[in-house]
Amino acid sequence: MHKEFLMGNAAIARGAIDAGLNVVSGYPGTPSTEVLETAAKNNDGSLYVEWSVNEKAALELSAGAAYCGAYSMVTMKQVGLNVASDPLMSLAYIGVKGAMIILVADDPGPISSQTEQDTRHFAAYSKLPCFDPSTVQEAYDMIQDAFEFSKKYKTPVLFRPTTRVCHGYASIEVKDKEERYINKPEGFVKDASKWVIFPRLSYNSHIHIEKRNAELTEVFSEYKKNFIISETIKDYKRGIATHGISYTYTMEALDGIDSPRIMKVSTPFPFPEALALKFLEGLDEVLCIEELDPVIEKELIYVCGKYHLNVRIYGKVTGNVTPAGENTILSVYNNIAQFMGLEEKKPENDNDAPELPIRPPVLCAGCPHRASFYAVKKAMKGVKSVFCGDIGCYTLGNAMPLDMVDTCLCMGAGVNITQGIGKIEPDTKCFAFVGDSTFFASAITGVINAVYNQADMTLIVLDNSTTAMTGHQPHPGTGRTMMGQVVDKVDITAVLKGCGVSCIETVNPLKLDEAVECVKRVSSLTGVKAIIFKSPCAVLIKPEKPLFIDSEKCRQCKKCINELGCPGIVIKDGKVTIERSLCSGCGLCSQVCPFDAIGGADDAN
Repeated sequence: MHKEFLMGNAAIARGAIDAGLNVVSGYPGTPSTEVLETAAKNNDGSLYVEWSVNEKAALELSAGAAYCGAYSMVTMKQVGLNVASDPLMSLAYIGVKGAMIILVADDPGPISSQTEQDTRHFAAYSKLPCFDPSTVQEAYDMIQDAFEFSKKYKTPVLFRPTTRVCHGYASIEVKDKEERYINKPEGFVKDASKWVIFPRLSYNSHIHIEKRNAELTEVFSEYKKNFIISETIKDYKRGIATHGISYTYTMEALDGIDSPRIMKVSTPFPFPEALALKFLEGLDEVLCIEELDPVIEKELIYVCGKYHLNVRIYGKVTGNVTPAGENTILSVYNNIAQFMGLEEKKPENDNDAPELPIRPPVLCAGCPHRASFYAVKKAMKGVKSVFCGDIGCYTLGNAMPLDMVDTCLCMGAGVNITQGIGKIEPDTKCFAFVGDSTFFASAITGVINAVYNQADMTLIVLDNSTTAMTGHQPHPGTGRTMMGQVVDKVDITAVLKGCGVSCIETVNPLKLDEAVECVKRVSSLTGVKAIIFKSPCAVLIKPEKPLFIDSEKCRQCKKCINELGCPGIVIKDGKVTIERSLCSGCGLCSQVCPFDAIGGADDAN
């Protein structure tokens, strides 16, 4: 063993490799992304790593590998599990031959997600065991435990870190290379009675699953990472039940305080019932501190009812812990203080500290999506239109002054929502915006639906040649894979033609006049038509020389600011100025300026 300073996601990946990982697949999504990327960086050639087209494809690929006896892992964030839920529910009945971890990173807050889903519910719903780490070290250790449980019980296992575990850093103990377990898959053995799901198989599997989970409630009661810390005051009648990062916060909050009895739950499903009974013995009251939902709280209420225990359980259900958002050390301390009759703390406020500047989410300077949105906005000025957005950098098109995202639900939904609006409001020009990565992940079926059902809409594909929002991962349109292979690009135009879209035009959005005319021309047609705005992400290309503003020509009309909202154009000393460190030289603002006051650096005095 030796020590390394690792991010939680990196520790999970390293732990999986040390456990014998053969295959890892996934779809990028904060806060899970770095797990797969770390696995790729630490690939000695024995590991297959794949960014799949979406979470469903990723889960099914990993399942196939596990059918062969491989140790596989699939990574995603909590909303990605919705996409993968179809194969997940059936796979729970089929099981695996090797070992398979379904890593789902939850995002309390949420910091970068549409929802605050709690994957612990999905564990109970799918009847799959779930592991919930509290620290970076525990994440490294526990992922190895999860593989062992998966192998022993021949079942997929859910692994549920949250943002603060995923993105926290710590110096941890990791195995030396020679200590790693090397798994050698046997290969796929044909057995239709095992691998082909039929009602009779599902019925028998369901019986087996219920017996297994009943066994696991006992096994998890003895699992070393579920434990009780006895009270320091022997006649104390209060206890705290917690889990995950909230356990870490609880221990910090209790520093210097006579601690009540504490139960740490690392396997929320199947719930360690025998351990809970031991914890509840002799207590009058229990406070449950957890993220996000009252999972432990409701389990303890059930246990109290089942065994007729006169213990009051407090938490989110009773309003003693906030029902939404992240916990913090301060919030946990105040929850405990209220529970134990101590004085609550107020947030520390250093009056000498300056106010932090407010930085609202905004498209990067030089982002081609800004030009795409502006071109459509200008072309549709005065026309009744609706603009349905999607998940990606371009969701930020909703911000003022662009104000070009009227709806955003989930990945790929914009294409179908556009169709629904069009059926009710046929006099409305309906646009659906989708990025190139999202197009491959989840929009193609929507396009086919639109063509088949004779929709009248314009699809706008914002092709910046990467998956920009989550860190520039490759996708089918980039021509490379996570294994470093150079492959044929999947052509979006060809895919659209294959789906039956007859009118498809490609234009550079940074050529504003051409882009505006293209939008006017294409949107005037009936049926399903598509415009591909093609221009690379500004972060991936070498910027042009920054532009400058000619003070003699500038009339301070602020049109460049009021219509584009580019962070590279600022007010300095009362005058409109281009921030040279941010400007990529894209030239969009120079095409918007009515006085030709914005020019290239070569024209500067």
